[in-house]
Amino acid sequence: MASEHMQIGEVATRTELSLRTIRHYEEAGLVIPSARSQGGFRLYTEADVARLMVIRRMKPLGFTLDQMRDLLEATDLLDSVEPLETAERAKLLERVRGYEQAAADRVADLRVQLSRAEDFAATLRGRLQAAGDPPGP
Repeated sequence: MASEHMQIGEVATRTELSLRTIRHYEEAGLVIPSARSQGGFRLYTEADVARLMVIRRMKPLGFTLDQMRDLLEATDLLDSVEPLETAERAKLLERVRGYEQAAADRVADLRVQLSRAEDFAATLRGRLQAAGDPPGP
């Protein structure tokens, strides 16, 4: 096995994804192992890990598997060594720009939710302190 390849366990550790989740993403066509060992074990490269990290970052923002696939397809084409026609490149950039905007919008929504959650926790702390309960750990 070449040193640049990793087995699924190492990839799971590096990406903080479960083996089951990585296999699910493979079944969904989002990431395909770059190679297989002689024993049939999945082998991944740094590029595969980077791809999984994109997926991992999209998931908590509410992107669907189809949206993940669409974004990865667009970025794959943009990263391709094959030259793109100007119109095709512009369309791909617009697709990626749409995902960037959707991600930014979702981050803003999450910031509002976090702020409200922090306010709620502070309100509860205040009530406990007012009731004479000592602060927790």
